[in-house]
Amino acid sequence: MNLPNLLTMLRFGCIPVYGIVFFSDSPYNMLYALLVLALAGLTDVIDGYLARTFDWVTELGSMLDPLADKLMMLAVILSLVIDGRVSWWATGLMVLREVGMIVTSVFFVSQGKKTVPAMFWGKATTVLMYLALVALLLRWPHAEWLLWGVLVVAFGTSCVYLQRFRALNVK
Repeated sequence: MNLPNLLTMLRFGCIPVYGIVFFSDSPYNMLYALLVLALAGLTDVIDGYLARTFDWVTELGSMLDPLADKLMMLAVILSLVIDGRVSWWATGLMVLREVGMIVTSVFFVSQGKKTVPAMFWGKATTVLMYLALVALLLRWPHAEWLLWGVLVVAFGTSCVYLQRFRALNVK
């Protein structure tokens, strides 16, 4: 367990905190939800930077980091659909993609396959998704259209990851 992995664990801890503050009766609940989401995003950036800069990349971190990102995004999108800020269609596609990526990763790792480390497009997709979720939280006009655009990029990124995974594991 190193510092980047501890930051990833902190991001897992942000998930229930986000849900609690989002659904609280506080007049500042959206501000608090944004702060928790910002903290999750910041820990993602910092843990990735530390892992790469100091060569602290671990197999555990390579699996937990994207899982923490995906679970955080799922928590946010589910809260937004429950609150009526985003359509069930967009939510369904996002859930399908995120759960599909999680299940696929777990399946292949359990089969002893090598995992694909984070790539530029994966990180860019994560940043874009965070921006779309913030826009939805703030009720920006056309925020759901931004989410739809990010979903297109996300599915494209998933295809790139699957190609890389296949290339990495073909013997």
